[in-house]
Amino acid sequence: MVVSQQQSLFGEEFTTPPKQNEPPSSSAITPAQKRTKKVKQPLSNRQQLSATIKSVRDLLRKDAGLSGDTDRLPQLVWLLFLKNLDDYELMREEELGERYTPIVAEKYRWRDWVVGESLTHQRKGDALLSFVNDDLFPYLGKLTSENPRDLRAIIGTIFRGTYNRIRSGYILREVADKINTINFNSSDDIHAISLFYETMLKEMRDSAGDAGEFYTPRPVVRFIIDRLNPLLGETLLDPACGTAGFLVEAYTRLDEQVKTPEQRQLAQQSLHGFEKKSMSYLLAIMNLLLHGIEAPNVQERNTLAQANMRTIQDKDRVDIIATNPPFGGEEERGVLNNFPDGMRTAETALLFFQYILAHLKRPHGRCGVVLPNGFLFGNGIASIIKKNLLTNFNLHTIVRLPVGTFAPYTSIPTNILFFEACAAKDELVEEPCTREVWYYEIPLPADRKSYSKTKPMPYEDFQGCLDWWENRVENEHAWRVPVEELLASDCNLDRKNPNGQKDFEHLPPEQLVKSILEKEKKIIGILEEIKGMLGGA
Repeated sequence: MVVSQQQSLFGEEFTTPPKQNEPPSSSAITPAQKRTKKVKQPLSNRQQLSATIKSVRDLLRKDAGLSGDTDRLPQLVWLLFLKNLDDYELMREEELGERYTPIVAEKYRWRDWVVGESLTHQRKGDALLSFVNDDLFPYLGKLTSENPRDLRAIIGTIFRGTYNRIRSGYILREVADKINTINFNSSDDIHAISLFYETMLKEMRDSAGDAGEFYTPRPVVRFIIDRLNPLLGETLLDPACGTAGFLVEAYTRLDEQVKTPEQRQLAQQSLHGFEKKSMSYLLAIMNLLLHGIEAPNVQERNTLAQANMRTIQDKDRVDIIATNPPFGGEEERGVLNNFPDGMRTAETALLFFQYILAHLKRPHGRCGVVLPNGFLFGNGIASIIKKNLLTNFNLHTIVRLPVGTFAPYTSIPTNILFFEACAAKDELVEEPCTREVWYYEIPLPADRKSYSKTKPMPYEDFQGCLDWWENRVENEHAWRVPVEELLASDCNLDRKNPNGQKDFEHLPPEQLVKSILEKEKKIIGILEEIKGMLGGA
């Protein structure tokens, strides 16, 4: 039997059997070949795409201008974005013919500068780098539109804040050629790439300490969106959207409710996001495109700098806010002028929380927000904000997340606050809208002391809280605190679990200090006894 060898798309050999009517050549047969021969199967779409992405990333690792995943991923993304855009334009041209007005001019289309008419006319090396850096990027950065959701506006925003950092024009050529094999008009390719993209975002978070801001763990995102339960027609905002994880999860949920093209358009238009950093904005746009949102409603802007808290009107408010705002950072002094006197602070978490309270629809606007323990026990401006929360909103649930949920980015204990806006009332009415606050402490598995980078928190660990949510009773993980008790304590929301084992991670700071001092005194006493025994000996 003559066995032919041919190359797959990605250079891996696989064996093909002879044609059905082709007679075997007896002279070629040996006793060993009479045994059953294992035949390699052609690669599936997902396997081919996996091989493509892997080979692209291996190539980018060789480039001197890129030092880690936080460098490499954005370079991969702007190339994927342009291939995606060109496939979209090809599809629209086939649908509309001469009625279609191209977004990108002919010279700058992917099919022209990457594919070209022939191999001999393709740019390589320094010629390719020169075209990309000095011609392509400046052209794309000048695209604009009055409509911020128009693709021209999105492209212009991306390429005004993105730079090609690949130094080798030969590596860039190889990477572009491999990406050219991806078909963004294929649902199989899109699905596979979106899965790889999610994995790459997680790897990017894990590769550098300050990359955690780009990525909220998917189980946390999924839990928050599940509890907020967005409905078709409701507006949802993430004012610090990072790579748009909350928006993607919300769209996945809304997509289950869609029955018509008009409803699909409504679902896409109802999701809003703001992101301050150019790289995060690029990653967010690509994430949304990969998940089927054709015109992402995400703007690159500093949310706190654009919002004057004194001039917010009902039209500016939304039904739902789902977010994990940055904390621990500081804003420039000019931004603080957007906030009322007496409420200005450099702490970003407190500024974002004021923004959230002001932008929820009244009544029934609802929110799920991730916040560190410091917000719960903070005083001063934090106490004023929390009094507003308890008085004018129904803070019904605080979910206390286990140690290591955000590892390796931060080990700070974190919480999810769920609340709803109440109807506006006369300022003289002092009765708080919140009656009681329920706490639920997500326990660590029995065999774990903390989650970690290699063993993160799975979604299944939220199941106990999900089962409890609609039928609330106190148990070893759940307890409630009357609002009067919280208001009397200067709105200290940092309450330990009275029904479970002592958790020093969640004790108020003054109790932590007291506990540490008591232990130190005991240790000193024991050492004194040992010293006395040694002296006597």
